[in-house]
Amino acid sequence: MIIYYAVLFAATVILGMIYAYKWHKHCDVHITLLFLITPIVNLGYLLLSVSKNLGEALIANKITYIGGCYLLLMILYSIFSLCKIKLPVWARSVLLGISSIVYVFALSEGYSSVFYKSVNFEIVDGVGVLTNKEYGFMHTVFLVMVVSYFLLSVAAIIYAYIKNRQVSRKTLFLLLTITTIGVVSFIVGKSIKSNMELIPVAYVLALSVFVIIIDRINLYDISETAIESIIERGDTGFLSIGFNNDYLGSNETAKNILPELNELIVDRKISDNQKIYETVNPWIEKFKSNQADRIYFEKDDKTYLVTVNYLMNGKRKGGYQFTFTDDTKDQEYIKLINSFNTELQNEVEAKTKHIIEMSDRFILGIATMVESRDNSTGGHINRTRKGVKMLIEEMMKDNSLNLSLSFCSNVIKAAPMHDLGKVTVDDSILRKPGKLTPEEYEKMKTHAAEGAKIIESLLAKSDDLEFKNIAINVAHYHHEKYDGTGYPDGLKGDNIPLEARIMAIADYYDAIASKRAYKDKVSPEETYEIIMSKMGTHFDPKLKPYLEAAKDKFKDYYNSVE
Repeated sequence: MIIYYAVLFAATVILGMIYAYKWHKHCDVHITLLFLITPIVNLGYLLLSVSKNLGEALIANKITYIGGCYLLLMILYSIFSLCKIKLPVWARSVLLGISSIVYVFALSEGYSSVFYKSVNFEIVDGVGVLTNKEYGFMHTVFLVMVVSYFLLSVAAIIYAYIKNRQVSRKTLFLLLTITTIGVVSFIVGKSIKSNMELIPVAYVLALSVFVIIIDRINLYDISETAIESIIERGDTGFLSIGFNNDYLGSNETAKNILPELNELIVDRKISDNQKIYETVNPWIEKFKSNQADRIYFEKDDKTYLVTVNYLMNGKRKGGYQFTFTDDTKDQEYIKLINSFNTELQNEVEAKTKHIIEMSDRFILGIATMVESRDNSTGGHINRTRKGVKMLIEEMMKDNSLNLSLSFCSNVIKAAPMHDLGKVTVDDSILRKPGKLTPEEYEKMKTHAAEGAKIIESLLAKSDDLEFKNIAINVAHYHHEKYDGTGYPDGLKGDNIPLEARIMAIADYYDAIASKRAYKDKVSPEETYEIIMSKMGTHFDPKLKPYLEAAKDKFKDYYNSVE
């Protein structure tokens, strides 16, 4: 039987090594703790089996109770995390406190009767075994705690299956398998009369399932897998430089494009290499003066498109991020297009129109995908786009505004992109049926600035600068208020871009007039009066006449939709 425990201990060590090999930065810290604690617990069972006296056996037994007190808690934390259920800090602290208190009493074995009133030690077939256990009050508390952790785990899995479609059903099945293994081994181990413990086997099986789960975790992180795929493919170069011109790092592709990067030392100034400094510094200056929308760098018969952005450390700007993409074929194609005669112009225009239509469908598709995560009844992007169109149509009748046709069409085109930033908001907040807490609302508010970043990235290569700027402004500032009390930047009055002021009315109108999971819809007449009462505070009063002119259009439209 000693071999039995030795094999189980070795299995947990091997599984820990496999986990270390597969580890990814998105693996939950509690999963990591599982793979660290389990070998210790199974070592306790092995030490118990080779014990020679009661003192040694009690010490080994205290090690095994780490499993019941802490290992099960780590499994519970991991399940909540994988089910995308946010466990409040206070709840985690309470559970950890309960486990710690119970374990402290478990450590009193041999000194107090609170956990074990009495226990004997025997060597059966060469294996140390604790026998004739008479349990104290705290052992009953321990059993209640263990059962509670199992029930909470199952409840979390069932809740995620019913409420959260963004959690993989295969992952939920694997998690249910883990809890089932634990329950069955616990019940069977307590029911049968045997000196062979089943719990260590359950721990090995649980770790085996978690190894399978972590493979799936990495696949489901769409943003990171996409970025890592780009880097792994090797056709995109990355270079990071701090605000003080200190070199922060680069990938191999960037070093192939700029071999002088191999001579730089991390945290040293790029001025240590004159060629790098003369190449990169002008790009930084152009970026700082907002002139670095498209930078081209020619090297060895190739043309690279260099994109400059701020290097973000959380929400803080930490320097400059340079992205190099091979644009040679595109540039050659541009030269070819420039050489085309007028006979081919119509064909080029037709293809360009097709590309624009594909781009529009792509943008609308992304917006629809984001909307599918929101806690709304659907159709928000179409209704707000229609609302913007109705306002723009009235504004175009006013020649004193001098609005260009391109501006008007671009505002309508950009309207569906206003909430793209919600893709960065956690489902537990985005899909919450009730009122958000102040902390949740602050996180929700970040979607405006995050949306602007996403659009800026999506349209980094767009030649339509007017549309790009309008789309960014619509996403970034559509929650600003005319009196300066909005977010994210607290802009006031005409400092808020016109396109964002227009979007704000259409967005607010739909939020009031449409049914949501947490509210009934309000009639178009009441919605109109609410918005008019907020002219000069929430909304631009100069837009009041155009909403008045479009009042009946809004009414007819919202009466015609669900």
